[in-house]
Amino acid sequence: MIPFFKPDKAAAANWSSTCASFGQVKQGVNPSFQQINCLLTNAALAYKIPPEIVKAVAYQESGWKQYVNTKPLVASDGGIGIMQLTNQTKYSEEKLKTDILYNIQAGVEVLDSMYKRGDLPKISGADRQIIENWYFPIMAYNGTKPSNNPIISSTGKRNSNAYQEKVLGILMRESYLEEHSLASYPFSKKDFQYNSNSVDNIKFITKTYTIKAEMHESIYNFTKGAKVVTTDIVNMRKYPNKESIGLKNLAKNTTLIINGNFTYDTSSKPNQYVWYPVKTMDGKISGFISSVYITKKVESPTVYTVTDQSKVISGKAPAGFTVTIKRGASILAAPTANKSGKFTAKIAPQKAGTKLTITYKNSLNTVSEAKVITVADKTSPAAPSLNKVTSVSKTVIGKAETGSTITLKVKNTVIGKGTADKAKNFKINIKSQKANTVITAIATDASKNTSKSSAIKVLDKTPPAPPSLNKTTSKSKVVTGKAEAGSTVILKANNKQIGTGKTDKSQNFKITIKPQKANTIIMATATDSAKNTSKSKSIKVVK
Repeated sequence: MIPFFKPDKAAAANWSSTCASFGQVKQGVNPSFQQINCLLTNAALAYKIPPEIVKAVAYQESGWKQYVNTKPLVASDGGIGIMQLTNQTKYSEEKLKTDILYNIQAGVEVLDSMYKRGDLPKISGADRQIIENWYFPIMAYNGTKPSNNPIISSTGKRNSNAYQEKVLGILMRESYLEEHSLASYPFSKKDFQYNSNSVDNIKFITKTYTIKAEMHESIYNFTKGAKVVTTDIVNMRKYPNKESIGLKNLAKNTTLIINGNFTYDTSSKPNQYVWYPVKTMDGKISGFISSVYITKKVESPTVYTVTDQSKVISGKAPAGFTVTIKRGASILAAPTANKSGKFTAKIAPQKAGTKLTITYKNSLNTVSEAKVITVADKTSPAAPSLNKVTSVSKTVIGKAETGSTITLKVKNTVIGKGTADKAKNFKINIKSQKANTVITAIATDASKNTSKSSAIKVLDKTPPAPPSLNKTTSKSKVVTGKAEAGSTVILKANNKQIGTGKTDKSQNFKITIKPQKANTIIMATATDSAKNTSKSKSIKVVK
């Protein structure tokens, strides 16, 4: 291991003071698991390195041991102490052996310097808080030798025996409990040049990688008030350990609020991960949750109303991120939010009631919380169709959009309402309307969209009243009387028509006949313009 900086005693005092509650560090004695956890964590944070990385490196190097049987741990290759640094002129070999704080800080400084190397590949767009972006600095901590090449040149397979692979395997086991998988680099044999029979360093041909899978930010950066979501079904605990009482069983994707700084595991067999004090969104329940089971909440995008007439969908998301708009499993569009965080995409009009799911991926390729919207119904129903209505009808029958409400009116007065069934049929009770009355009908759907009106004229099916007849004698050559205005009056005697005529506007009629014998019965009926015929009226001819 090649050191680059001389550890700063004052800096070490600063980051180590946070762990004072665990007691004083003693020479020749390994601190407790919790104290070493605290020391490694705070040294990492002081240098803006993810603590998960430093703790995994230290575990790979020494199993978190500075001493073995009170004597400094010195490996066969000369590695010293918890971080297994080899002595160089810029580091004190004695202090590396006897001062665990000095050893930790020296190791962290070396790891930090590896990240800053310009010859090592990095992930495009990722910073030093992204776990995956430490793949090559971890390799360099041990050495960029052929034995640590990411892939085996002869087979093209991943080199699981590479130092960095072992360290990241520890990280996933100890900090993630195998609950998360780190994103893989898209390595190929062309990315590296080296001679497996040489001790010369690997030459890195590809300097920048683009990773499409979800990456992982250090879990140690949450501050009070931050929102997180659970990554699995998990218990909120009363105290920061898995043996504590469970306060609430939380479903996957439950949103919680960080309620303070993280704390270390207090289980009888403590773990490398930490615990955060949290509270539910309603603030009713507070407790602790393991860092293993939470991740930063990625808020859902804002989406403006979409109707069944919309040909575009728009909203807001973080600038530069790609938004995915889906109907079921089908992607309808994938616009990118502009500098102002606005996105717009053309879509084919969707049916009312269709559910659309809108998400975006952040810089870690984490999919945001989904925004699910229902396409609003803004299309008016078709105008109802009406069956024939007569002056004796007591119902109006017709068809309209399923589930719509049909309103019947005469002028501005509502005469009936009803609902169209699944087969689009409706039947509405009304009072009988006069002939030639105009009935209008409109349909209103569940979304309050109203159709155009349809109209129908009431047909005349009401027969006229029987005619009234004036006195007729055997000498009469006319028969007079009254009947419905405009109706045709027919006179019969012995079932033979003897005369016919129309009533005037005053309902009077005067029909010429041949004189009939006394006692002849004359029968009279009135037929209106709608061909409705009255009951007959009779009169006896007198002398």
